Amino acid sequence: MATTAANLDDTYRHKGLRKALLDKLRGMGIADERVLDAMDRVPRHHFMDDAFVHFAYDNKAFRIGAGQTISHPYTVARQTELLRLPAGAKVLEIGTGSGYQCAVLVAMGYKVHSIERQKDLYDRTTPFLKKLGYRASCYYGDGYKGKTAFAPFDGILVTCGAPFIPEALLGQLAVGGRLIIPLDDPEAGEGKQTMTEVRRMDETTFTRQTHGAFAFVPMLTARSGAAG
Repeated sequence: MATTAANLDDTYRHKGLRKALLDKLRGMGIADERVLDAMDRVPRHHFMDDAFVHFAYDNKAFRIGAGQTISHPYTVARQTELLRLPAGAKVLEIGTGSGYQCAVLVAMGYKVHSIERQKDLYDRTTPFLKKLGYRASCYYGDGYKGKTAFAPFDGILVTCGAPFIPEALLGQLAVGGRLIIPLDDPEAGEGKQTMTEVRRMDETTFTRQTHGAFAFVPMLTARSGAAG
């Protein structure tokens, strides 16, 4: 992850490349201008390793260490768009990773709680987000368990491939809220998941809608360091 003062520059070239990327995302079907505006205000290159920084505004995923990646910009935009929430909503993110998706959620005006299972990523990303001025509550722990202390959430966004929908996350979703989760699906293709939107209609009723195939690193199984 970029951490030096030089890497925190945001030059006219960076801004131009970002505008070009956003135009590409519009062409790919991203229609929520609030999402695109938030991504315009979050320099993606700040969240990438020096080795990849020159490719920060390509629509590609890149490794960030600990076997994790920073997602494709299209993926970040689409997941954020699917939340369909107003500013001020409370959002739980499962998988802080590099902090880029978290920063976009903060830029949307959401009250963000984010859980990271990889301790080294948590230790790097939490102070880095704070340094950049993105105010989010970050936790080290098991994303399968969510964060009961701050539930219910208006939206829950999972940034890693999951073999199933954790019951704990459904229980922490507010009525009317949406859980956006990439679910393992053999029909999506090898190494891919189906983006799934689960909406809570009332205390016991949930609806499900799918939004195509995406590729994510797998969600880690429960271990020590619970986030509850």
